[in-house]
Amino acid sequence: MAKYKKKRARELQHDRFRDTTIGFFDRLGNLLEGRGRTILYGLGGLIVAGLLILWFVNWSNKKSNEAEQALGRAITISKASVLAAPVAGGAEPSFASEQERAQTAIAEFEKVAAKYGDPYKSESRYFIATNRLLLDRPKGISELEELTKSNIAEVASLSKFALAQAKESDDKLDEAAQLYSDLAKQNSPTVTAETAHLRLAKVYKKQGKNKEAADLLFNIVDASRKAKGSDNQPLPVSAAAREAGQELQKLDPDRYAQLPPETPSLAG
Repeated sequence: MAKYKKKRARELQHDRFRDTTIGFFDRLGNLLEGRGRTILYGLGGLIVAGLLILWFVNWSNKKSNEAEQALGRAITISKASVLAAPVAGGAEPSFASEQERAQTAIAEFEKVAAKYGDPYKSESRYFIATNRLLLDRPKGISELEELTKSNIAEVASLSKFALAQAKESDDKLDEAAQLYSDLAKQNSPTVTAETAHLRLAKVYKKQGKNKEAADLLFNIVDASRKAKGSDNQPLPVSAAAREAGQELQKLDPDRYAQLPPETPSLAG
């Protein structure tokens, strides 16, 4: 009998959680009638579910921190200095050429995209595409075009803006203008209408559409100088509006003179 008890104890050792939890509710359930046991089992299920949720949250936070660090390392590489004589083993990475830096950055972003889910995967794909423009421009443009349809709004906006810039650099001004116009209509927090209109004005200027460019630039600065916050106080002039003012002053000084004066406390 003693041997049997020892053997049985070993057999039950593998599932202490079940024996402790379910056994506990069985004993209490015997003291109740009817629906008492059902209620107790339900409570037990809620406790188990709560423990599982807590475990998942902790695991998810750990993975997010890990993904952010990996993405941060890749971004650091993509912004590293290009030097004639790179410093090997330095505190900050450096490369002999932009192409070498882009290739190394792509490899790091690919690791992130392969290991983690969204938003890190889509963000990594965006950085891969922008770096790819230096190595294989048609493929980089194709990847950006695909990412403009991303379910991650920030990635979609950034990709469309990068695509518009690439089209502008390639002198495909009509295509660039259409993309900037679309971004202006969307007016996302990532690429504001103000920023998109500034780029569109520059495209118009390249196309010889000086009046259209001047109109856009005027409207950007005019709206910025008249904008007020919830306290009815003037808002600071944005970098885009300040650049638009400089562009307008060079393009059409007379039109620039028609702008409302900038609030003295916010000027300069």
